[in-house]
Amino acid sequence: MAELKYMPGFGNECVSEDPRCPGALPEGQNNPQVCPYGLYAEQLSGSAFTCPRSTNKRSWLYRILPSVCHKPFKPMDQGHLTHNWDEAEAEPNQLRWKPFEIPRASEKNLDFVSGLHTLCGAGEPKSRNGIAIHIFTCNTSMINRCFYNSDGDFLMVPQQGKLLITTEFGKLLVEPNEICVIQQGMRFSIEVFGETRGYILEVYGVHFELPDLGPIGANGLANPRDFLVPVAWYEDCQVAGGYTVISKYQGKLFSAQQDFSPFNVVAWHGNYTPYKYNLDNFMAINSVAFDHADPSIFTVLTAKSTRPGVAFADFVIFPPRWGVANNTFRPPYYHRNCMSEFMGLIKGRYEAKEEGFQPGGGSLHCMMTPHGPDAECFEKASKARLEPERVAEETMAFMFESSFSMAVTTWGLKTSNCLDKTYYKCWEPLKSHFNPSCK
Repeated sequence: MAELKYMPGFGNECVSEDPRCPGALPEGQNNPQVCPYGLYAEQLSGSAFTCPRSTNKRSWLYRILPSVCHKPFKPMDQGHLTHNWDEAEAEPNQLRWKPFEIPRASEKNLDFVSGLHTLCGAGEPKSRNGIAIHIFTCNTSMINRCFYNSDGDFLMVPQQGKLLITTEFGKLLVEPNEICVIQQGMRFSIEVFGETRGYILEVYGVHFELPDLGPIGANGLANPRDFLVPVAWYEDCQVAGGYTVISKYQGKLFSAQQDFSPFNVVAWHGNYTPYKYNLDNFMAINSVAFDHADPSIFTVLTAKSTRPGVAFADFVIFPPRWGVANNTFRPPYYHRNCMSEFMGLIKGRYEAKEEGFQPGGGSLHCMMTPHGPDAECFEKASKARLEPERVAEETMAFMFESSFSMAVTTWGLKTSNCLDKTYYKCWEPLKSHFNPSCK
């Protein structure tokens, strides 16, 4: 496969045309009476027409046939995808999952869509208010079918296996330790190269953006120039057996048939695009004096709510960094949070729980559920000699943090068979060190 090309920047106004058709973009207007090369002009809106210019998102696509050319949509099997947050009893306990199993291709073929499993979430896609966390496990590429999400944006975190994602805007190669965001309404198909697993954060009604930096200044955290947008690429092919377009709409799956590839966009321009980001490019900020800083300093992307400073969801990472805080318990502190915290591990060993929390697994501490370092971590860190040290070397953990109170699905609690029912025991060895005679 030839090396893919990208355009750098976050939320930029981009222009791109496939070099096979130079001049495919209309000059000076969006929808001329006749487009170059006989193409159709189609606008994809990611915001209301009347949103302020700073938040207005749209792109113009110039395609061989418009996306309206399909048979009627019909309901299809949901699999383990759901937004029914009442199917299982509320679960206030600390939860941890062992690595989610990937079926072997010899046992069962699963592509990206059939391998989607909803783990937890809250809110309602009809009202465009809420989030969902999904796990994807697959072993087969999507053949002559594509997917788009009418409900919201997908932030994908591959953990095992790379994803070659063909979109209407071009192609993205996303490997473990990278993320990508496919925004609402964008059609895509995923090719995999073996057993593949990852995590998805879905947000309804809002889009991801870079967090405000405040006193940090103009630079730091995830820098805009490190985000990559695909360049235009098209295929002009008829599909004799039919091409399946799958829509996630109001939490349900529907499929429609057409006889051509939807990836027939010869040129496009706009600021509403898919994009990817390499987590190694994150500029970590940490305490250089004392105390453990709040994890918000590691925010890569945020999906803001209407309440200032409160997010629908934040995507936070815990990258390799230096720990130098003096007279400080350096691992994460014990915590009860008004937010819900889902954590996943892409690779390595997470400092607060080096045993039990494994790559490809996860944990969930819903709002006000206490959590923190296990007993072994506490004893080790309380006695450690405080010298400058590398933290999380060869490790990448992440967190989906949300202001929603998360409900766990039946698949997450039972069907997956990955729930670690002994998780609570990691705190049982904690003992009292209190001595009123010794300060």
